[in-house]
This record gives sequence, C-alpha cells and structure tokens, in this order.
Amino acid sequence: MADTILIAEDDPLQRRMLSTMLTKKLGYEVIATTNGKEAFERVESSNVGDISAVLLDINMPVMDGFEALKSIRRYRPDLPVLMLTSNDDTEFAVRAIKEGASDFVVKPPEPAHLNIAISNAIRLSTLAQELSKLKRDKEGAIAFSDLIGHRGGLAQTVAYGRKAAASDVPVMLMGETGAGKELFARTIHGESKRSGAPFVAVNCSALSQHIEQTLFGDERSPITTNAPRAIGKIRAAEGGTLFLDDITELPPDIQVRLLRVLQQKEIEPLGGGRPIKVNVRIITATDRDLRREVQAGNFREDLYFRLNVLPITLTPLRERKQDILPLAEHFIHRISLSDRLPIKALTADAQAYLTSQPWMGNVRELEGLIHRALVLSDAHEIDRDILEQIHETSAAVPTTAERRAPVALTIAMRDEQGHFKSMATIENEAIRNALTHFSNNITHAAEALGIAKSTFYRKIKEAE
Repeated sequence: MADTILIAEDDPLQRRMLSTMLTKKLGYEVIATTNGKEAFERVESSNVGDISAVLLDINMPVMDGFEALKSIRRYRPDLPVLMLTSNDDTEFAVRAIKEGASDFVVKPPEPAHLNIAISNAIRLSTLAQELSKLKRDKEGAIAFSDLIGHRGGLAQTVAYGRKAAASDVPVMLMGETGAGKELFARTIHGESKRSGAPFVAVNCSALSQHIEQTLFGDERSPITTNAPRAIGKIRAAEGGTLFLDDITELPPDIQVRLLRVLQQKEIEPLGGGRPIKVNVRIITATDRDLRREVQAGNFREDLYFRLNVLPITLTPLRERKQDILPLAEHFIHRISLSDRLPIKALTADAQAYLTSQPWMGNVRELEGLIHRALVLSDAHEIDRDILEQIHETSAAVPTTAERRAPVALTIAMRDEQGHFKSMATIENEAIRNALTHFSNNITHAAEALGIAKSTFYRKIKEAE
C-alpha cells in the first residue's frame, strides 16, 4: 500500500504540479489542502498511519507553514513534516528545521530529490518510533500506538486520549469493567509532559478503613521508632499522575478533601500542622453513571464537575469486533512468552467463535480465556471446542451487569407476631441475604443492592 502525503500549498498551479508529481511519477497517494489550517485539521481528524508525511508551504493565508508545523508537532510529534521553500527562503528553512521540521525542499523540486527527502523523513520517523518503543518497553511506559485497536475500534477514543495527553486537565474515564481504563490512563500519562514522573494507581473500592492515611499521608509519629511516616498516594504521585479507579467508592468526607486538592492544589496530612502544596494530574475512572450517583446523593456535584473536565468513554469490546482477533493474537504471543508456553494458532472455527461472543467482561474476559486455553489445550492449535468448554465453565462467574441485577430473594415485611419490621431490620436482612447469595463477596453484594461499597461496609458495622 502506497504512503499518503498531505500537501498544504495555497498556489493552485504549484499544488497541482506537486500532486501530479507525487502520484504519477513517485507512486504516492496525495491529500491536497490550500493552507496550514486545513492541513492541521486533516491530521487531527485522521487515524495514526493514514498520513505518512506532510509537505507544508511556508507562506500561506489563514495559517502559515510555521504555525501549522507547531500545531502538527504538538498533536503528532511522530509525523514527519517537510517545508516547501523558495530559493530566497533558506533562512526560514533553517528556522523550520530548528522548530521540528524533518527537512526542507526548494520549489520547484526535482522528482528524485523530492522522493529521497520524503523517503528519508519517513524512514527516520519510523526508526525514531521503534527506538522510542524500545525505550518505553524498558521503562514500562505505554504509547497510544502500542494499544491494540488504536487504528480500529479505538481510533476515536485514542484521538480524545491524545488531546488529554497534550493538556493537564482532569480526565474522567468511563466504561464497563475490564474495558482497560487503567491501561488507557497509563497511556495518557505516558504521552504527557509528566511521563518521566510517577504514575500512582489507587483502587478506591479496595481501600481499607485507613483511606485518609492512604491518600493524604500521616505526619504523626509512628508507633515504632523505625517505621517511616506515610507520605500518602497523592504526594507519592508528585509531578506525575494520580489515577483513582472506582471513584464512586470514596466516602463523602474524603470527597471533600479531594475537592480541595483540585481547587487549592494542596493537602493536609493527618497530624500535619500546615497544608502541603502538591503538583499532580488527576485521572479518575468509573463503571457507573456518575450523574445518577450525584442525583442519588452518593457523590458531590461540585467534585463531579471538577473531575469531569474531559470525559472519555471506552467502547466495550462487543462494539469493536474488529479488535477481537488482533487482541487475541496479542495475548497469545505475550502470555506464551511470559509463561514459556508454546505459541499456538487459532483455528478458523476458533476465530469465528471469538468474534461471535458478547464479551460482557470485555478485554479482561478475552485475555483470561486465551490464557486458560494456552494452558489447557494439548493440541498444536487452539480450536473452538476448547474455547467453548473453558468459556462455559467461566460463565458461571457473574458479569458486572448480572451482579448489578436485582437479587431475587424474598424478605418478609412482618415478623412472626405479624408486626411490620423496621426499615433498619429489613435493610440488615437484605445485606445478609446478598452476602449469602454472593458467597460473602462484598463488592458483588454491594453492586447487586445498588449501594456504594463504602456504604455497604458502614451498614455492616452498624448491624454488628
């Protein structure tokens, strides 16, 4: 498939000449625009890989070549940009190179010279991307181009993610359980100006009763003289990104304190005598409808608006079927290498089975199925039979939607003497029944009853 070159040239004759040279003589595909603004808008609306290089004239109306170069470099630093100059524009060409252009070409260009300049720019850009990926792999960092589906079902989501990475505003990631919200948060961090600083992930639903200490730190003297004071997760993320998953599980008093972090850029550790300034970027995630949580009084409205500056919804896997097989192949290779298992191909029937499933557990469910299939399959290939057998067994585990469905258990409204029970008694029975139904799994029981996990814990304590 031929590389696509984006041209920005306001002179119709030059634009037509360049387009003809690139398509007829050099075999490229061409997208032609009349100014820098149009060119940047085409880059902004395209997927990674749609455009291989950009040719920008320097002197154009609306947005000149330098402005367009800055915008493109800021949005797509990996995309090679070559500047078109006249013979008397060489000082501008040198300036363009200093500002990030890959090369410059004097108009009117010779076909061979133009081809060499474009080929070299694309080759160097590809090499730089490969070196960058090797460095990220070594450091454990992730880029959007590493995400399976960044050119497929996640293309639009990745476009929003790039905007998030280019800014420093709070981001709220929404999507079903297993959709990859933490991975996406790590990717935003990895492509942001904070990438060299810590990324600290906190699952709010897994926090114990020491939530305050965990997040904000504790300046009080430790019980044992050798124990260090706890700085807290927020200060641990200084200069970087704090990722708060399951944000709806934060208790009301902690919500108030988090609001202060966003408004005042400071925290007060337990036992601390004065506020401490912090510099963190906050990304939150939830699989609930946060607006409903606000309406139900479970989440502060002012905090919601502070966190929801840039909302991004991750599309469930069942709505991006084109990504299922690439993801499956990715998991096969990654798991085989990490677990030292033989790499096995998927049969045609197995592929058809995978693409036909609803994947209510999203990417996490698919990864789990592939992992078990690699371990349990005795054949050289993974066929449909082994997938069906494993999948049917794992289907006994309730999905998020099933856990949140009403629990079909009967609770009597009256006691043995015929008197109506108090609401507190009925509530306690509902909690006990839900715990029994979900084998004492508090997370599942709380979700089924439609209450926050922190509220569920409090109700249990009140009932004791």
